[in-house]
Amino acid sequence: MKLSFRIQNLSSSPIRKLVPYASEAKAIGKKVYHLNIGQPDITTPPQFMELIRNYKSEIIAYSDSKGETELIKAIQKYYAEKEINYELEDIIITNGGSEALIFAAMALCDAADEIMVFEPYYANYTTFAKQLGATINSIQTRVEEGYHLPREEEIEARITPKTKAILLTNPGNPTGVVYTEEEMKMISRIVLKYDLALIADEVYREFVYDGVYHSFASMSELDNNLIVIDSVSKRFSACGARIGCIICKNKDFIKEIIKCCQARLCCPTLEQVGAAALYDVSPSYFEEVNQEYKKRRDTIATALSKLPGVVASEPKGAFYVMVSLPVDDAEKFAIWTLKNFDIDGKTVMFAPGNGFYKNPAHGVNEARLAYVLNSEELKDAIYILGEALKAYPGYTLQSKQ
Repeated sequence: MKLSFRIQNLSSSPIRKLVPYASEAKAIGKKVYHLNIGQPDITTPPQFMELIRNYKSEIIAYSDSKGETELIKAIQKYYAEKEINYELEDIIITNGGSEALIFAAMALCDAADEIMVFEPYYANYTTFAKQLGATINSIQTRVEEGYHLPREEEIEARITPKTKAILLTNPGNPTGVVYTEEEMKMISRIVLKYDLALIADEVYREFVYDGVYHSFASMSELDNNLIVIDSVSKRFSACGARIGCIICKNKDFIKEIIKCCQARLCCPTLEQVGAAALYDVSPSYFEEVNQEYKKRRDTIATALSKLPGVVASEPKGAFYVMVSLPVDDAEKFAIWTLKNFDIDGKTVMFAPGNGFYKNPAHGVNEARLAYVLNSEELKDAIYILGEALKAYPGYTLQSKQ
């Protein structure tokens, strides 16, 4: 049996590729602090489970390909409360934000077409593009500038006849950047000038710690070009529910996306029922969760600042921080730590940074850390990380001491 070049050309997720090493560590009794994946430890609001337990039906039937009406209405209301108005027909339920991103790329790109991103960027964007024969056109941002966008002319210079869309996460994953209003206006100008699609992945919109968050959906001039990606995964700590949505006011785009939805039949019925209930949680839920993540952001920043040779970004949103480590290779260091290092039976796992760049030769000594653990565990995890650095054979500060 011969496998396709397409599938062989896909890359493993840097977020999950080291799981076998973590499993081996756990199998011999080690505790692994997971800093590699954005899986919140916040309790999912009880409304989710309650509605599923009270679901009355003899049959778990197919739902509508576009999604359960009650869930769509709940999402519509959520946006309306933020003074962003969508018609029910503008909202389509997907199997997580990931399927929404794949559908968007499918509707916009033919083979060899380009999606522009700003790196470091969410690693699976590359996989989604490659699955469809499209390519990533990446523009680098810098930690020294807080991973904010480059100048308008620099972005325009990278647009080609094959560029179909600009895709960005706001707040950012893996950088934690929150784009300014001026940056958003700049992107809007570029999108409209070249008639591109703007895919705004806004799944972390509730997690902003400094200043006020602004959605691209609030910019009416983008109505015909904007595609919003959203999800219950992070907002309500319901990652395993796999319920997301794709939102767009462009009727032609939505008409084509429905074809994709019909081909995969529907999203899980029960999970949609539970997800609809999540949108009824009190606003105080977001306030409390936001305060908790801000505390964790500050905790990890303080802990990282004590590690010699470690350079960290200053995240303003989401719950990730990119760090430069004094090592020869962050992936080798991650594997070595899981296999060979622990303190009192505890070790750490993180996502190697080069997986968040188009060229794997970039970000070799970088890592993404997810601050999804409580503050005490975060302190312990970063302490262990620091001790592991000093013991690692490829620790590059040794030659400078």
